Amino acid sequence: MEHPPYRLAEELDRFLGDPNDPGEVFTYARCVELDDNEEFPADIVRRFQEWGLPDHYVPVEYGGRLRDYEQVLQLVRTVARRDMTCAIGHAKTYLGGVCVWVAGSAEQGAALGADIMAGVPVSLGLTEREHGSDLLATEVRTDEKASDTEDHWLVSGEKWLINNATRGSVLSLLTRTRPDGGPRGLSVLLVDKRELDEDTFRHLPKIRTHGIRGADISGIAFDGARVPRSALVGAEGAGLEIVLKALQITRAMVSALSLGAGDHGLRLALDFAEERELYGRRLIDLPQARKVLAGAAADVLMHEAVSMVAARAVQAQTAELSVTSAVTKYLLPTSTDQVLADLKGLLGARAFLKGVYADGRFQKLERDHRLVGLFDGNTLVNLNSLINQFRSLVRGFGRGTGDTAGSDVACDLGAPLPPLDPSKLSLVARHGSGIMAGLAASVDEINRRVALDSALAPVAEAAQRLLAVTTAVHAEMEEYKSVLTEVPPAAYEVACRYALCWAGAACLGLWTHSSDHVRDDPDTGALWREGLWLHTVLDRLLVRLGEPAVAGQETYEGLLGALRAARSSGRLFSLLPQRGPERQPATPEVAAHETERTS
Repeated sequence: MEHPPYRLAEELDRFLGDPNDPGEVFTYARCVELDDNEEFPADIVRRFQEWGLPDHYVPVEYGGRLRDYEQVLQLVRTVARRDMTCAIGHAKTYLGGVCVWVAGSAEQGAALGADIMAGVPVSLGLTEREHGSDLLATEVRTDEKASDTEDHWLVSGEKWLINNATRGSVLSLLTRTRPDGGPRGLSVLLVDKRELDEDTFRHLPKIRTHGIRGADISGIAFDGARVPRSALVGAEGAGLEIVLKALQITRAMVSALSLGAGDHGLRLALDFAEERELYGRRLIDLPQARKVLAGAAADVLMHEAVSMVAARAVQAQTAELSVTSAVTKYLLPTSTDQVLADLKGLLGARAFLKGVYADGRFQKLERDHRLVGLFDGNTLVNLNSLINQFRSLVRGFGRGTGDTAGSDVACDLGAPLPPLDPSKLSLVARHGSGIMAGLAASVDEINRRVALDSALAPVAEAAQRLLAVTTAVHAEMEEYKSVLTEVPPAAYEVACRYALCWAGAACLGLWTHSSDHVRDDPDTGALWREGLWLHTVLDRLLVRLGEPAVAGQETYEGLLGALRAARSSGRLFSLLPQRGPERQPATPEVAAHETERTS
């Protein structure tokens, strides 16, 4: 299957060259060196600019190339697969622009888009030293005397723990414009530091972090900085709502970082297992090593499936993104952390050491990825967002409501996506989840296919089990559907279970809607035929939900065989074919990109 977001990501990967070639700029060894020196990867970022990566952070209506949010996902995943610091440091510009894409004026969008495509770093100023994730407690403010100033705001206060706070020239800033306005007292200003009096702001020192050591994690303090009134994004007092809606989009995109980390970690562990010999036997031949690798492979494919559905849902199921983004942002970072922890056991001491195996990349990868769970709302913030929606989710599941048409489009990789309509973003999925509402139909579809292919019977049984567990989880959610404050720990456990059920429903939807597009592909068709990847994914999810296993070791052996076949052919282990470095015929999207870039 020709899937344009994957083909475009391959084109970027080819442009960046072999990461093991010392003659290239973006190499594994170079990234380890930069990490040791806590140095920003400026030379690598210039290569992204040469290819035109920033163009894909800007929507087409503002002059950029962003028309499909899965393209952003796959491009950032490609960078993260090589190095997390580079991905986090560069993709922050995309995150910094989303408030404008959601609520800004056409003039703001065009100006910001031109800056981004010219390589100007952009940042998102939300958090403060004393308040962390509590955006309602924001203290950065406009002085009261600014009300007498017709054409400017006077901004004071400090934002801290901000990615690209020092490097960035433009900042989407959440600030308090009405001291006594409560949630409606916050606004977003698009602050251009190049236009500020240098005496009215200062950069805070770079913060030394355990992971992503080379990233610009710092802060910025304002002291009566004069910001034009035209910098207001959207309506005055709508800042919190704008930010929360923008975060729904960015949380779905942050999964690209976890995808890249999973790709990298799985490949490192597999290479080690294939090469390592002890007492005349290779590590890959030991049953426990095979079990760990196959389990990690199933998790990596589950993450890929969930993230693809979530990225497509940005456009196809926009009104339900409050659920989709919270599930994705909770599930992928926490689950990828566990994958890396499992794989660490295979590498043993070499997972902790530098300069012993693979340039010490595994220890760097694990350190870097631990921070992903903190970005754009931490784990508890996202689980709490789900808990706040329990009432509508329970009601929608009971009635079978939700955007099932949008869910079908999100799960069908052959279906065209509608343009993003930011006006559809909502803080609550009022009618429930279309992904969950479509679960029963997916189960029925698999049962129908069993009559045509009896090999699908175990998958159909697993799907039926997931439907039963999902129904039980919604019954558990009933108890907490009125909880708004002082959320009990048990409610968070139920939210975790809901996220696992949602992931299973998304994977079932993806398989039932897309398998016919992919099953005949010579590279990845074996993963789709007889539901191989789906069977192992459902098994992993059901076990985490406290259910008995539904897949035997022979099924996992089949998945391990596919993993090893991808390695031997130089392909990425993936749900869709990822070709090697040889030049392939370009799709129209890739050809157009290459033409524009070279011209």
